Amino acid sequence: MRLGIAETLGALNAALGPGGPVWFKETRARHLRVRDFLAPRRALQARFGDDQVPERVVHAIVGLQGPGVAPVLSCAPTPAGLALQLRRSAVFERVLGAVAAYAAPTVPAALGPRVVLHCPALRGSPCALRLSQLRAVLVADHLARVLHAHRVSVRLVPAVRDPHMPTFLQQLRVDWPAASERAATEALRSRALAELTPARNTEALPPGALGRVCLKELVDERGRTTGYDPNLDSCLVTEDLLAVLAELQQAVQNWAEDSSLGLAAAPDAGADSCMVVHVVSCEEEFQQQKLDLLWWKLDDQAPLRQKHLVCGPVKVAGAPGTLTAPEYYEFRHAQVCKASALKHDPAWMEIFRVLPVATIKFEMLSTAPQSQLLLALADSSISTKGTKSGTFVMYNCARLATLFESYKCSMERGLYPTFPPVSNLDFSLLHDEHPSPPQGEWLLLFNSVLPFPDLLSQTAALPCTAPGLHITARTEMVCKFLVQLSMDFSSYYNRVHILGVSAQQKGICGGVQGKQRMRPAGPFLSSRSLDHTCLVKCLPVCSFCGLCVKCSTPGWPCWVSLH
Repeated sequence: MRLGIAETLGALNAALGPGGPVWFKETRARHLRVRDFLAPRRALQARFGDDQVPERVVHAIVGLQGPGVAPVLSCAPTPAGLALQLRRSAVFERVLGAVAAYAAPTVPAALGPRVVLHCPALRGSPCALRLSQLRAVLVADHLARVLHAHRVSVRLVPAVRDPHMPTFLQQLRVDWPAASERAATEALRSRALAELTPARNTEALPPGALGRVCLKELVDERGRTTGYDPNLDSCLVTEDLLAVLAELQQAVQNWAEDSSLGLAAAPDAGADSCMVVHVVSCEEEFQQQKLDLLWWKLDDQAPLRQKHLVCGPVKVAGAPGTLTAPEYYEFRHAQVCKASALKHDPAWMEIFRVLPVATIKFEMLSTAPQSQLLLALADSSISTKGTKSGTFVMYNCARLATLFESYKCSMERGLYPTFPPVSNLDFSLLHDEHPSPPQGEWLLLFNSVLPFPDLLSQTAALPCTAPGLHITARTEMVCKFLVQLSMDFSSYYNRVHILGVSAQQKGICGGVQGKQRMRPAGPFLSSRSLDHTCLVKCLPVCSFCGLCVKCSTPGWPCWVSLH
């Protein structure tokens, strides 16, 4: 079983006895010089009074064992509180022995509710897509990928019907179903005609409208406690609106097995085991609330759980007029081409198409969806000089890919030996338990590799049973994780010569350069002369590079969603 931060924290808190959680994980390099976890002094005083933590408790903590619990090296009182350090060599061994397990999400113990992701913005054409609607589309696509990675059965609505929308979504690397047969609306139309409010003599109905249905009763029943707008009193029923409801109704009632993922609905699958999540822009929310209430009014089998994930407005700094989604894509694409003007090889064209998409997705997802998003269109927003942008993340992903490919090519030429099996490594050589400053390898492992499965679980956690109409999604957590990982790796990469110079390389360079002195380098990869440095220098390559390069694997849905 893989080690887990949550499991370790749970065991540490349980060892202190009854009470709330006390321990927390350290993340900053200066604290990791001396400890990995801390129970603050004031929290311990509240638990044990002014007395010290009983010796038996400290001994119990040092001897902690259990599924997913990391092995403990020491636990001692300090002025800051009870400081705990893990047996880092043992943690390295466990992680390197099962790297793939730390890149995969936790499989839920039981099937969760089926999820219908409904994105109304996809019913229009690309040229009419506002930036706030584009944000809703990208959030919905991201959620679908993360939920799929967690083996949640997901249906995507609506099927795209505009002839130009599939091409635009393909540009954005958004996977969404194309048009299918229209769902039948006869039953809904009959129910709607029976519920129509008598029209006023002065009211002229627009073409395609059947009449108005009163929603005030439902608003009074549900809206005051769940968050529906109190101004909702009626809904104008049109043929287009009935078609929307029919498609949602069909998605819930005819839930077929998802052949692409091998996912099937639970045996008791019904409307009650399904949750509909409407991912809408703030401008669309009022109309979507009408649609929800109308669905309940016209369909007795409508899902009881309908939630709204409302994406906040998108403002563009210094942009004249209103920028549409295709214009925004073309603008970013032009910036990328300009920044790489010297690259005329046709092989770069595909890269030029991918980079602006990754930049756009990172911009749209790096702020909590419910918050307002401010876009900066200046060329500096796609520069690698900053550390908060998607460009910086992509730059470091390219570094990793290049590093991995360089090692592979050099190994094939005989300049490096093959990396030895993990079972052949001597982890007892990792004796430096108190590095000062802390080794970059431990920072990468402790802050990125170990917490990653927990991060995936948090991003896929939709509050199904939470009261109220609105829910949130934590897309920004993935972006923050990628930025911090990139910063840690960039610092490590700039400080450490990961691929040292082998004896073969020294001989080749010496023959070519004659008396030129070579820059000293660290030890090269060798199974016969494996010390602390060369073992941990391989960790970023082994832990991240292969998985990032193979971005189609489900282990990294965060980067898949941005790629």
